[in-house]
Parts: sequence; C-alpha cells; structure tokens
Amino acid sequence: MRLLTSLFFASTLLLTVAALQAADTPAKPRVLLITGDDVSVHDWLTCAVATRDVLQASGQFSVEVTGSAEVLAKADNLKNVEVIYFLMYNAKTPMLSDAGKENLLGFVKGGKGFVVVHLASASFKDWPEFRTLCGRVWVMGISGHGPRSVFKAKVVDADSPIMKGIKDFDQDDELYAKLQGDAPIHVLMQAESVWSKQVEPLAFTLNYGQGRVFHHTFGHDAKAINTPEVKTLIVQGTAWAAKK
Repeated sequence: MRLLTSLFFASTLLLTVAALQAADTPAKPRVLLITGDDVSVHDWLTCAVATRDVLQASGQFSVEVTGSAEVLAKADNLKNVEVIYFLMYNAKTPMLSDAGKENLLGFVKGGKGFVVVHLASASFKDWPEFRTLCGRVWVMGISGHGPRSVFKAKVVDADSPIMKGIKDFDQDDELYAKLQGDAPIHVLMQAESVWSKQVEPLAFTLNYGQGRVFHHTFGHDAKAINTPEVKTLIVQGTAWAAKK
C-alpha cells in the first residue's frame, strides 16, 4: 500500500511539474499570411507555401494562411494575431472594405506587426494610406525591374537584429526599382540596379503608430524565397515585427 501511495504522489508530482512547465512556455507568435492568385507572373500559392514553410521551420511561429484580404473585415479574425504577412496583389480582387481598412490600420497602429513583400506593395493603389503603411510601393508605369538575374544584395545596417548573421550575398531574383513613397524608412539592404541606374532598397523598416512594419522586395518565386539569406531575413524580420 505504501508503495502504491508513493507511486501515486510521484506521478502526481510529475504531472504537476509538466503542467507548470507547459504554462511557463510562451505561445508562439501567430502570423496571418494573406495571399491571393491574381496575376500570371507570380504564383502566389507556391510563394505562400514556401514562405509558410520557412516561418514554421524556424520553430518560432504559428502560421495561418488565407487566400482573401477580406479576412481583415472582421476584427475577431485578428484576435491573438501578432503579425500580418501580406503576400498578395489585388489585380482583380476588389478594394478592401471600409471595415477591412480600419481593422488593418488599427491592428498596426495598436502595436502589432505588418510584413509586406515583393509586388504586394502594388495593392490598393487608390488607397493613399496603404502607401504610408508600406513605406514604399510599386506604382504601375513608374516602378520596374530589368530581366531577372543574379545581383549582389548588400547589407546596410549589420547591427539590426533583422540582419543578424546575414552578409552580402548573390540573389537570383527580380531587383525592384523606383518604388514610390516619402515616409521615413530605415534601409537594411540595398542593391545597384542596372535598370534604374540607382541604388535601390531591398529591405527596410518603419514605424506605424505603435506597430512595426518590415518590407522586403525579394520573392519572385519559391526559388528566390529559399535562398538561405532570404529565409533568415524572412524569419528575423517577422520576429522583429512581432516584437520578439
């Protein structure tokens, strides 16, 4: 009987310790990845899957993928979300509803994170505040790039936590140029564009209200996303946006 009692208390103690350890383990930041398949030149689903896999493989995030920006129309959909990762271009889908606009801006202003990548910055061209939120945006007829090729991505701010472990590297991708906007941005990476004959920002950050915005232009396809340095940039940029 004494042996059974000892075993009972021992097993109870183990369960209690396990429960306390689980309670002390912080929840992974929840990332809502918004995508959409609107233009033939970008396979948004493939890019979204590649990005989701990069974030999940890091072990740092819980990632949910949705194919419509109208998920933003209901504030409840953003409960417990730490970062919105915007990976779509609304070439055919309609403008966000007023509720969607309000919820997106309120989400970031209130202290949460927003990540925008590649052609996603061309979305909602008739919504001026989206340009402010993104810092810089692709404007049809002004912005552009030369043929996809290998270019040298150069680190500007090696001290940023987003750039930890990243050095200058060669990237096979589209080098975006002449992005438009005048909001103050902090450039992390840049490259010399043969097309624009200018030095162009590749990755940068800005504050929006109490929130953090991370913007990078990499990612024409899954191959470009899976460059080791870009994968690190995606993970560390998202963690920075989540204030982790």
